[in-house]
This record gives sequence, structure tokens and C-alpha cells, in this order.
Amino acid sequence: MSEKVFIFDTSLRDGEQSPGCSMNLQEKLAMAHQLERLNVDIIEAGFPIASDGDFEAVQAIATEVRQPTIAALARTNRADIMRAWEAIKMAQKPRIHTFIATSDIHLEFKLRKSRSEALELAIEAVKTARDLCSDVEFSAEDATRSDIDYLAEIFEAAIENGATTINIPDTVGYTVPQEYGPFIEKLLSKIANRDQAVFSCHCHDDLGLAVANSLVAVENGCRQVECTVNGIGERAGNASLEEIVMTMHTRKDRLAYHTDVNPEEIYRSSRLLSNLTGSSVQSNKAIVGKNAFAHEAGIHQDGVLKNALTYEIMTPQSVGIISSTLVMGKHSGRHALSKKFEELGYQLDKEELERAYFFFTKLADQKKEIYDEDLIAIIQDGIKTIPDTYKVNYVQASGGNQEMSSAVVRLEKGEELFVESAFGDGPVDAIYKAVDQITGMRGRLLNYSVNSVSRGKDALGEVFIHVRFNNRSYSGKAASVDVIDASARAYLNAVNKAFYEKKGEVENESEAASPKKGKVQHKATGS
Repeated sequence: MSEKVFIFDTSLRDGEQSPGCSMNLQEKLAMAHQLERLNVDIIEAGFPIASDGDFEAVQAIATEVRQPTIAALARTNRADIMRAWEAIKMAQKPRIHTFIATSDIHLEFKLRKSRSEALELAIEAVKTARDLCSDVEFSAEDATRSDIDYLAEIFEAAIENGATTINIPDTVGYTVPQEYGPFIEKLLSKIANRDQAVFSCHCHDDLGLAVANSLVAVENGCRQVECTVNGIGERAGNASLEEIVMTMHTRKDRLAYHTDVNPEEIYRSSRLLSNLTGSSVQSNKAIVGKNAFAHEAGIHQDGVLKNALTYEIMTPQSVGIISSTLVMGKHSGRHALSKKFEELGYQLDKEELERAYFFFTKLADQKKEIYDEDLIAIIQDGIKTIPDTYKVNYVQASGGNQEMSSAVVRLEKGEELFVESAFGDGPVDAIYKAVDQITGMRGRLLNYSVNSVSRGKDALGEVFIHVRFNNRSYSGKAASVDVIDASARAYLNAVNKAFYEKKGEVENESEAASPKKGKVQHKATGS
């Protein structure tokens, strides 16, 4: 009988800290609902004290997403913990996750505290959290570079004062499996009340060992793994959720553990996160990369045709990559399209189907055959997390190595039309300058990438960008068979996010300055 391992997904907290991967509230909600469909056990929704935006996103997720436990991160101080609790108190299953660094290098240079001072802070934080919430997790940051006896002391104290989960993170990705496993085994043997808590691992991928370290942690007593979709996260990232889950699923003969994750939702989760963050998955990424189930070598192709098991240790369908015989083209109707989306795992209502069908017919006029990847891109490109202040009405650009690139852009804003032209260092640059002239924004492009969604010279292309407006970075995305069109709409997607955020800030300032009738106004207490 295999033992269950709890999957703690931190894509929305640690993952979002990855440069360029920030998401707005609506995007976080969309990802949280997908994580619920993926059936993870715990969603770490954010760090509420970090910003008002983070607080609001955690609060919205706690209110709307009911099946998983919703965790909020807090340092070992009362203000952090109270803010975390305020964000998650409406959750069906709330968890406060508090942490403090325990390695001597962090204590001396970052916290400037002694071991005894850190121990006292940890005890008080766990007590405060437990008074509010029955589910409390305590983490020792940089545990793998901490003194093992001190670590055992602080963990034992945390459990004694109410912590129900204890996390042993490899914060800087320094450890290797041969030492991490024995380290955990020895550490647990030193904790007298270890049977009163679930032990967890949180491994970073700085040496490319996060998944291996997570699996060896499980073998040595951890029953919770903290990970992210696509392995996104600080620096080189975190342990990859899909790799951990599918390793346990595929190698049951060597690993007597299981998760409750629905593997058929893995690919959709990966694709959604990529679209929301603009952070593409490398082609040869295990499980979810576009080459993960591709075979080019003749010997491999011959083997797969005779028996897929010759070169595939899992099927594409097992992770939600559907291979279907239903070919979609310009003569396909709404019923067939609806059926196809059902096969791909998307249940569309009438309005969503009409919107998808509109874009499908436009795409079908531009290319001969439409693949599953194209349909998924249509759905995800159509996900509107914010209202469109501006829309692309018309775009035309020209360029080449013998002339200055130019562009003409016409944008809609409600009933109004705006037209501008501009020159640039290439057609895309010219488009973006024309958009800036219309919107009054001045963006600095940080990153621009184009990815082929499917196959063939008429393949749908996805454009992902990161652009900075007024010292804030925004992601933008769009898909089209025309890269110029996709580039314009991706940039405008980022522009609209900036306008939406600015509008929200103005409204908040207005509300703060204008007392509402019938409501008593109180000053903030700082609690």
C-alpha cells in the first residue's frame, strides 16, 4: 500500500517571484482555479504583507477556491501573521505559513540575530498563528546550511507550540541527494515530537537537483513536497510539480508513494501558466515540453509505430496531451468545435463557444489544418483577465535590410478611433512607437519572444513580451498566424494592464479621500 504525499503548490507565491512572472489578481485567480482542477492539496496563494495587490489576490483566492487548503506566507512577526490571517480567514481550509532563517550566515548577515533570538521569534510566531488558525506551517529558511542540532531544537519547539507542518527547505539549491536524504533522516531522529507534524521539503534548482532532492526527501520521511508548475521560481526555479507527480506515477515499482494530483490536467496547467506569465517552457522540458513526446530519429519512429512503449515511458494522454482523429478545418461547425474542446478538457458555455468559434473561423481561413495546440491557444488567448481600454483595429508594418521600418496603427477606444504612424528599428519597434503615441504611454521592452504553437509554415505563433511602464513591469501575450498582428496585440495587452492598474489606484485614492455616507471612518491601527 503506497503512502500519500501532499502536493503544496507555490506557483503563485515563490513561482511569481521569478523575474518577469508577476500576475495580476484576475490572472492569479484563473491559475488558482486551474490548480484546483489539477487537484493539488495546498495552494500557497501569496505573501499578503508584501503589497495591497498581493493581499487582494490571496483574499480573492481564499474566497473563491474552496477545495484545496489556501496558505499565506508570513515572516515571524505579528504584523505579517495578522495580515496573512486577514487574507485567508474566509478560506474553507486556511493555513498560515510562517518562516525565519536558521543558518548562521543568514542569522549574522541578514537578520543580525542570535540563535536564541530567532528561536524566541519562531515560538511567538507559531503561537500567534495557532491562536488564529488550526493549520500552521513553520519553515526554517536555509535549513540545509543550518546546524542540525539547532534545527532540531527550533522544529521541536515549533511543533510543541502548535505547528502542524514543518518545512526543511534547500533555499539556495546547495544540497545534493546523497547528503539531503541522510540529513533529513538524522534530523527527524533528533525531534522527539516528530509524530505530531507532517514534514515537508522545498527544494530550489540552482544545481538542477530540485526534483531529485525532493524525491529523496520523501524517501527519508517528508510527506509534503513544495513545488511549482513548470518549475518556475526564484533564480533557477523550484522543483517541478509535473516531474515529481509523474515520477511517482510512472515508477510505482521503486517509489511506494502517490499523490492525488490529476495528471490529465498537467499539460493544461503548464500551458495556462506560460500564457499568463509569458514564460515559455523549453522545448525539451520533461513532461510538458513540446518535444517531450516527439520522435525524429528513424529508429525511434519505427519502434514507436510498432509499440509506443519502446520509447515512451508514459503516454501523451496521461498528462492531458490529446491526440485525436477529429480534424478541424474551415468547414467545421460549432457542434464539432464544441465536441473538440470537450475532448481537450474545456467545457464552454454558449458565449464562450461563440467567441471561440469567431476566432476559429478567422484562423481556419488562414491555414489549412488546425491542430489541438492551435485550439488551446485560441482559448487561452481569449481569456480576458482585464477589460480592454484599447483594441487593435488595424496594423500595417514594413521593413527590410534596405529601408527604414515603418508602421501604421489604428486603435479603438470605445467608439473612438485613433491612427498614428511611426518609424523604428524594425517593424515591431515601429508598431510599439505608434501605439505609444496614441496611448501616451512610453514603454521600454524588456523581453520579446515568438513561439510556434503547432506545425507547418502557417503555424499559429504566440508572442510573449515583458515591457516596463513607469517603473513597473507588465507581461503581454497574443496569438496569430501573423506575427505582426500578434506583436501589436501582445504589446496592447501589456498597455491595457498598465491602464487597468492605474485606474484601480486612482479609484482607491478617491475612495480613501471621500468618506462614504453612513459609514464610520477609522484610522489604520497598524495591526
